[in-house]
Amino acid sequence: MEGGNRAASADLGGSVLTGTLGNPLGIIARQLSYTLHKVRDKCPLYRPDGKPVDPNLDKKVETDFNSLLDQASKLRQSMGDVSQDVSLGAALETFLQINGNEVNKEELSLFNWHLANLEYANAGLLSKLSLAFWDQDDPYDMGGDHCFLPGGNGRLVQALAENVPILYEKTVHTIRYGSDGIQVVVGSQVFDGDMALCTVSLGVLKNGSIKFIPELPQRKLDGIKRLGFGLLNKVAMLFSHVFWGTDLDTFGHLAEDPSHRGEFFLFYSYAPVAGGPLLIALVAGEAAHKFETMPPTDAVTRVLQILKGIYEPQGIEVPEPIQTVCTRWGSDPFSLGSYSNVAVGASGDDYDILAENVGDGRLFFAGEATTRRYPATMHGAFLTGLREASNIAHYAKVRTLSTKVEKNPWKNAHSCASLLTDLFRQPDLEFGSFSVIFARKVIDVKSAAVVRVTFSGPRKKSHDGLLFQQLQSHFNQQQELHVYTLLSKEQAMELREVRGGDEARLNCLCEKFGVKLVGRKGLGPSADSIIASIKAERGKHKPGPNPLKSGVSNLRVVVSKKRVIRKAKIVRRGNGANAPNGDATQMKTVCALPSNSGPKPVVTNITNTARLGSTVPSSSQISSSHSDQNAKMVYRPGSINYDSILTPSLNSCIGGSDIINVDSEASNKTSTSTPPSTTLEDIFSGP
Repeated sequence: MEGGNRAASADLGGSVLTGTLGNPLGIIARQLSYTLHKVRDKCPLYRPDGKPVDPNLDKKVETDFNSLLDQASKLRQSMGDVSQDVSLGAALETFLQINGNEVNKEELSLFNWHLANLEYANAGLLSKLSLAFWDQDDPYDMGGDHCFLPGGNGRLVQALAENVPILYEKTVHTIRYGSDGIQVVVGSQVFDGDMALCTVSLGVLKNGSIKFIPELPQRKLDGIKRLGFGLLNKVAMLFSHVFWGTDLDTFGHLAEDPSHRGEFFLFYSYAPVAGGPLLIALVAGEAAHKFETMPPTDAVTRVLQILKGIYEPQGIEVPEPIQTVCTRWGSDPFSLGSYSNVAVGASGDDYDILAENVGDGRLFFAGEATTRRYPATMHGAFLTGLREASNIAHYAKVRTLSTKVEKNPWKNAHSCASLLTDLFRQPDLEFGSFSVIFARKVIDVKSAAVVRVTFSGPRKKSHDGLLFQQLQSHFNQQQELHVYTLLSKEQAMELREVRGGDEARLNCLCEKFGVKLVGRKGLGPSADSIIASIKAERGKHKPGPNPLKSGVSNLRVVVSKKRVIRKAKIVRRGNGANAPNGDATQMKTVCALPSNSGPKPVVTNITNTARLGSTVPSSSQISSSHSDQNAKMVYRPGSINYDSILTPSLNSCIGGSDIINVDSEASNKTSTSTPPSTTLEDIFSGP
């Protein structure tokens, strides 16, 4: 923003780095030698008439408000699953009505200010937030100070996007995906690629602005529908001087009408970091939706009335702003909102569903609405880009290895068998005579897994059960026999939980899953791709102990002692609340991963525009000024060290639970010996 002899950088989207301890954006800023500005705790509140709120009353109401959230937490615990159908707003409204006689008018205004701050943190109306899961991400809040980046977050984008080819004015309207690759349609242009990364906002996905061919799976469509996508708007004002003082970064204003509680309720001073006297007023909750249709002149007039009511009684003149900007994120066709929240009927699982790729590793998704741990944050969006860069690189390597195997079938026949044997030395699951391997980094529970059943010869201990005795007798000339089948990862986990020992599991394979056991060659070419995928993932590193094996677990189940109430996210006057994250303005990033293994795949990266890259991208959303929309970031080796940022955990990669039920073989030995209904012909296919 500029006017006269004044200029300033305004973040109209995401603006606050919410916690710097472990925050990847904070790490990048330090690597680039950018100095961060801590958002100071001082945040005075002013009454509707402009007079300051008594500090003692302010502290009392803040304590009472947090107590109210504690009561809501206890209520949902007592309600159990029923709380999934109740809104946070309904619960808080009930408690307010119960205690209404004890609250005077000024205290009620203070309560409403805190409610507006809560709606700001979640970009959603309290009446639509899930009582059960609205704060499900609280245990993962970043620690440390909340900070501004001097000069705006656009500096990160500019540094990381250096020398990256970007196509502007290319609005994507159709995406075709299938086994042969991806097509991204932009007007009359078609961009072809092996894979594509889609980072458009949840609002764009909800609106159906992009046509997917074939249509996205129903599971993903349902997740898109369930999650909430809220709204936050801003009024940015550039003045001739800093009349509000230089000793604070935030101050608040109470609304007289509860229905207007979110209207210009919080002001951010960007003077210390913007390069000029810049002040921004926030509009949250229901007021943010009404603001979409408010004429800009009316909005600025109302803000100036509030400022004059606060400062002119102190003898401070409020000048007319040199320049103003009003956001309209709800109307912007490339955002259609600000950031996500857990609405009534939704849960953290829906974030995982949105993160799943489709088309068997052809179309990938990233952005703040694809991370259940860090939603509605800039760093969360960025981390999903790193996650998908890893996933894309994995699939690219698998396809390269698979192509090599298909070109040399005779040469690789023996090596594939040997490779399979090596992989089963460290299976991902092991129970009884069954062992399972799968790609741990693939999140989709429907992805394939290779199952091996081992039949021991007469020199080894005999298996329990009549069917296994028949099978061992059938193969009495063998010292040991391995037979295989393919299941989904979900089916393999279900098979592990079957009680009754190996006999019951064989019956389950045949009768419930309808599969046949075959020799190594009987698995066919499709298994070669899966095996190559697993090998590519494990690489040449010696695998360590596997906590998924039956009877073996080195996992420690850590129970967080942290309270479930979201206080870290609503740190005193919104210093810790999340600013609108970048599905609003969407500063997208692409990380080009250096690769020394085979040819580089062609990848198309999709944000609000279509781009065609020659390297594997990582895309996430970092919002900044609207003028920087659709900018890209790239990791250039030697400039930023991503190794210090994040190493995904096993459970986050495979999408599994942090607590794993282990099937004990002791239970198998007490199983019934009822003669099986399954025959040898049912189990094995072919001669």
